[in-house]
Amino acid sequence: MSDFESLSSLITVAALAGVTLLGVAVFLLIRGARPDPMNRFSAEAASTATPEAGQETTLRRSAGREIKALDNFSRFLEPENAEELSASRQRMIQAGYHGRNAVRDFHALQFILAIGGLLVSTIIAFAVLPDRFDSPISLALIMLLPMLIGYFGPRRWIESRIEKRREEILSGFPDALDMMLICVEAGQSLDQSIRRVADEIRPAYPALSEELSTVGEQTRAGRERSEVLKDMAKRCDISDITSFATVMVQAATYGTSITDALRVFAAEMRDKRIMRAEEKANMLPTKMTLGTMMFTVPPLLIILIGPSVVGIMADLSGGIAP
Repeated sequence: MSDFESLSSLITVAALAGVTLLGVAVFLLIRGARPDPMNRFSAEAASTATPEAGQETTLRRSAGREIKALDNFSRFLEPENAEELSASRQRMIQAGYHGRNAVRDFHALQFILAIGGLLVSTIIAFAVLPDRFDSPISLALIMLLPMLIGYFGPRRWIESRIEKRREEILSGFPDALDMMLICVEAGQSLDQSIRRVADEIRPAYPALSEELSTVGEQTRAGRERSEVLKDMAKRCDISDITSFATVMVQAATYGTSITDALRVFAAEMRDKRIMRAEEKANMLPTKMTLGTMMFTVPPLLIILIGPSVVGIMADLSGGIAP
C-alpha cells in the first residue's frame, strides 16, 4: 500500500469517527434537552394528581445535579421509571458506591467505554491492520467485540463487587456479633457497641464496618433503631443480616433482654459459619476430580501404554521392537 493510499485511509477513518461522534452528540442533546417550561408545569400539575408520578419526580430530584456536564444527558443516562431508578441505586449501594450520582456515572461509563471501543476497533480494522480483517466475520468480530466488552464490562464489575462485599460481610458478621456481645455485657448500650465494633473491625472487614458505621451514625442522628436496622438489611440483602435486624427489633418491641438475644444469635451464626466451611470442604474433592482426570490420567496412560504402542507399530512396519 502506497503512502497516498494510507493517508487517504486515515482521512476516511477520521471523517467516519467525526461523523459518528457528531451524530451521537446530537442524539444525546435531543434526548437530554431540558423540557419546555409549559410542559414542566403540566407535568408538575399531573404529579400532584398521581402519586406515582410525584414519587418519580422526588426520586429524580434526589439523584442530585452535582456533575454539571451530565445534566443535559440525565434523561438518557438514568432510567425513566421510578422503580428501575430505585433498583439501580440499590444495586450501586450494595456494590459500595453511595454517591448521589452513582447511577448516572455508571451509565455514562458504559456509554463512553462502548463508544470508545467502537472507535478503537474502527481505527484498527480500517487504518492500522486493514489486511488482517478481509472476511466479514473477522471484521464484525473486531468491530463488535470491544464495544460489547466496554458496555457489559462495568455491569460485570458491579456484580463482582456485590458478591465480594456479601462474602466479606458474611465472613466477618459472627466475629462482629461476638464483639458486640462483649460490649453489651460490659455495660455499653447497643448503639455504642455497634459504633465501637465498627471501629474495631474496619481493618479486617471494611464493608461490614461501613454498614455498622452507617447504622451508628443514623441512630445518633435521631432515627429509630428499628428503621435503621431494616434499612441495613435492605442494603446488604443477606439473610443473616435480615435475621439480626428482626431479632433486635423483636427484642426491643417485647422488652426481652438484648444480651440474651445477642448470645443466642451469635452462637447460631458461629454454627452457620462452621457449616459453610464444612460444605466448602466437602465440595473440594468433587471440584478436584476434573483437574485430577485432566492432568493425571493422560500422562499416566502415556507412560504405561506408550512403549507398547511404539513396539506394536514397529512390528507392524517390519522393524525390530526396542
